[in-house]
Amino acid sequence: MKAAVVRDGALPEPLRALLAEVEAGLPARGLAPAAPDDPEVDLVVQATTLAEARVSYLRPDPSVFLATLVDSDGAGLADEAGLKRATYAALVRSLSNLVVHRVHGGPLGGRACFMTPELGFRAQPADGGLADAILDAVAPLAGARLVIANRLDEDLPPALHGGDGTTRALAAAGRRLAALNLLPTVFDLDGVLTERDRRLVMKYFGLRRISYGNLSARRDAGSFWMTGRGVDKGKLERIGQDLLLVKGFDAASRTILCSVPPGTDPESRVSVDAIEHLAIYRAVPDAGAIVHVHAWLDGVTATQQSWPCGTQQLADEVAALVQAAPDPASATVGLKNHGLTLVGRSLAEILARVEGRLTQAVPAL
Repeated sequence: MKAAVVRDGALPEPLRALLAEVEAGLPARGLAPAAPDDPEVDLVVQATTLAEARVSYLRPDPSVFLATLVDSDGAGLADEAGLKRATYAALVRSLSNLVVHRVHGGPLGGRACFMTPELGFRAQPADGGLADAILDAVAPLAGARLVIANRLDEDLPPALHGGDGTTRALAAAGRRLAALNLLPTVFDLDGVLTERDRRLVMKYFGLRRISYGNLSARRDAGSFWMTGRGVDKGKLERIGQDLLLVKGFDAASRTILCSVPPGTDPESRVSVDAIEHLAIYRAVPDAGAIVHVHAWLDGVTATQQSWPCGTQQLADEVAALVQAAPDPASATVGLKNHGLTLVGRSLAEILARVEGRLTQAVPAL
């Protein structure tokens, strides 16, 4: 695997020193030096200040893992909620997979926090061992490969253009999850993102809006209905946009195949977690539904790595844990620093199993 470092000549010296320390540790983690524009680069590490965080390096392929190191003086960061919001804004503005935000002053001075697009968040002291912690976080993820491309075929049977009993069950489950406050509100980024930044983020990742959680339900042995990417899961109404029928997967091009009605918006996309759901349905024939929420359940078996959403590696590890469960068709699997994947024979069974037992705070593992 290969890694590149992107430098900004205006970096303050402490940040420049941290970047150099991370760079020096990459070869020992099995990452050979590369140029940022190398078509075979797997990992790129860049650094900036919180105020200057922006899209300075645009990956040629979203599968290239981008980690951004950010420093700030702590001005305006009064509590952890403000720290999370500022860090998440930096992550979105820079189109990163991970931001490591080191705070030098103010009430939160001396902390370094790690944040992912899935809202995974953990903090540690900023002094001593920070470069090793960064390398521990990014090196295993350098080879992760996203499976988020879609092919929309306008071949959905006319009888399904208005949905069916399964899509109505998904809509009801989405409303129930929203009522239980299990579909977290995204950080309000108005005033943080420029309109140009927002358009770039949405286009690059194929999003209409940023949202969390997803649901799916099997239609037959070879297909399943699933929520669309970036849609409001509490208002699942439109077939081909809010809900799409996944009919297969082209491994050669890493593309999810979807059946949609004629005239569907060509920008519609199924959830980035479709490859994970596909792997579970193929591995567990009795699985009838899957729910993913950003919540937690004490005692759950969790993945060993914080794989990004939509990666083949996350799909493989979760599917293996589901298969290893005492009852794979009714399994609960934790996604490290992320949330839960809940498998059931039906959506109603999943909701009945976990309602009232979940906590919204996902622990930092």
